[in-house]
Amino acid sequence: MTELKTATAPERDRALDLLKWLAMLSMVMDHLRYVGWDADWLYVPGRLAFPWFCLAIAVNVVRSGRREVEPSVKWKYLTWLAVFAVVAELPYRIYMAGEVTTLNVLPTLALGLLVAQGGLSSSWPARVLGIAALAIGVLFGPQLMFGMYGVLLPLAFVLVLRTSIWLAIVPGIDCLLSNEWSKIIDGMLWGDPISIGALVACLMAPLLGLAILRWRLEFGVWAMRRWAYAIYPVHFLALFGLRQVLA
Repeated sequence: MTELKTATAPERDRALDLLKWLAMLSMVMDHLRYVGWDADWLYVPGRLAFPWFCLAIAVNVVRSGRREVEPSVKWKYLTWLAVFAVVAELPYRIYMAGEVTTLNVLPTLALGLLVAQGGLSSSWPARVLGIAALAIGVLFGPQLMFGMYGVLLPLAFVLVLRTSIWLAIVPGIDCLLSNEWSKIIDGMLWGDPISIGALVACLMAPLLGLAILRWRLEFGVWAMRRWAYAIYPVHFLALFGLRQVLA
């Protein structure tokens, strides 16, 4: 069985920080499509952001589980996600006004964290919260960005991290299902290059993310700490300001 050493390393993981920065870059590239430029092709690299954030969550969940005899709910982690889910909602709706059909992505990540912790933990409170989070994902999938499958994606990554890298096809398929898979496949059948690229990006995102985590970096990476949560709402406001300038 192949396991990732980065999942158990107690020191600061530069590869994990790099993964988070690349996920953030991918997210910003995706949202640049709504500034007013003709840049639909940015949809393709944008498909990497969500699975890489889910992979980062899974790494932290697995790492914590191995350090503790009885891994439980990580309340601080969950609280930061919940707080910024509320803070980011207004900037998200201001910038994405014509496109909003769901909540911002942070509620999905918060629920995914609970599901991943519940799936790994032997603690009954963690398990009950995980089941409740999954139920919310199923019942309110249409209101959540990336839906029910998005809520399951961190758990799919936990499966890979705990077993074999060769199971990366599981989160790859989950990633595709969490996106507009029917439109992507229809477009692919018509030969649309963006749809083909999006399909490949969804399926390959887990392997690419795992490859980054296994990379022995020879350079420093700016540690992405809790202040980085603010990047999410702030980037919406910055892009909104850019759109106003370009209008």
